[in-house]
Amino acid sequence: MMENSTEVTQFILLGLTNDPSLQIPLFITFLLIYVITAVGNLGMILLILLDSRLHTPMYFFLGNLLLVDFCYSSAVTPKVITGLLIGDKVISYNDCAAQMFIFAAFITVENYLLASMAYDGCAAVCKPLHYAATMTTSVCTWLIMGSYVIGFLNASIHLGDTFSLVFCKSNVVHHFFCDIPAVMILSCSDRHVSELALVYIVSFHIFFAFIVIWISYIFIFATILKMHSALGHHKAISTCVSHFTAVSIFYGTSIFMYVQPSSSHSMDTDKIASVFYTMIIPMLNPLVYSLRNKDVKSAFTKIVLEAK
Repeated sequence: MMENSTEVTQFILLGLTNDPSLQIPLFITFLLIYVITAVGNLGMILLILLDSRLHTPMYFFLGNLLLVDFCYSSAVTPKVITGLLIGDKVISYNDCAAQMFIFAAFITVENYLLASMAYDGCAAVCKPLHYAATMTTSVCTWLIMGSYVIGFLNASIHLGDTFSLVFCKSNVVHHFFCDIPAVMILSCSDRHVSELALVYIVSFHIFFAFIVIWISYIFIFATILKMHSALGHHKAISTCVSHFTAVSIFYGTSIFMYVQPSSSHSMDTDKIASVFYTMIIPMLNPLVYSLRNKDVKSAFTKIVLEAK
C-alpha cells in the first residue's frame, strides 16, 4: 500500500507513566493488586469446589466469574508489572494479538455472566418457591456455555477485524496493554468501518446484558417493596448489593471506553479507566461477593478447621 513503509512486526507499550519516580511505587501497587487478585479469585474457586454447601447456581456463576476475572487480569497485569520493573515495553505482533484476544474474550464472558447472575438473583428473590425448578443444572450450564461461546466469538471477530488492518505507521501503543481502540488507531488503513463495527458490536453486547440486568432489578425491587418482613428486606437487599456494585463499575468503565469512536478517546483518560476494569474489578469481585457472605465465611472456617 505504501512503498516507503515497513509493516509493523512488534509494538511498544508506553505504559501508565514515563516518570521514573513513579515506576517503583506503581510496580509495588500493581504487584500487590495482582497477588490479591490471584489469591482471592483462585482461593474462592477452590473453596466453592471443596464445600458441597456452595454447589448452588449462585456459586456456580460466581466461580466462573472469578475464573474469568483471573484470566483477563493475568493477560494484562504481569506485562504491566514487568514493564515497570525492568522497563521492557516491547510486545511482539503475535503476543499483542494473543493479549487482545484473551482480554476481549473474557471481558465479554464477564458481561454475560453478570447478566446471568442478575437473572439468578431475580429468580431467587421473586420466585423463591420455584427457584429450584427455574435454575436447574441444565439452565445454568447453558447460560455459562452461552457466555463463553459469545465471548470467544466476539473476540475472534474483533481480532480479525483489527489485525486485518495494515500497520505501517507508528508502532507505539499509547496504552499499557493491547486494547482494541489503542491498537486500531495506529493503522494506516481506512479504519472507519472497523471503528463502527467495534462501537456497534460492543454496544449491542453491553446494552443487551444491561437491559437484562435492569429488568431483573426492577422485578427484584418490586418484590422487595411488597415484603412485610424486615429480615426478608435485609436478605434480598444484601443479595443484590455486591452484584450492583460490580455492575456499576464494570459497565461504567466499559461504556466509557468502547461505546465511542477512537477519535473521541483521550488516551491518558482511557488508561485510568482501563486500570479499573483490568486490575481493580478482578481484585474487588472476590471481596465484594465473599467477605460479607455468611455461607462463604462458614465454608472457609470449616476448611481451616479441617486442615488443622
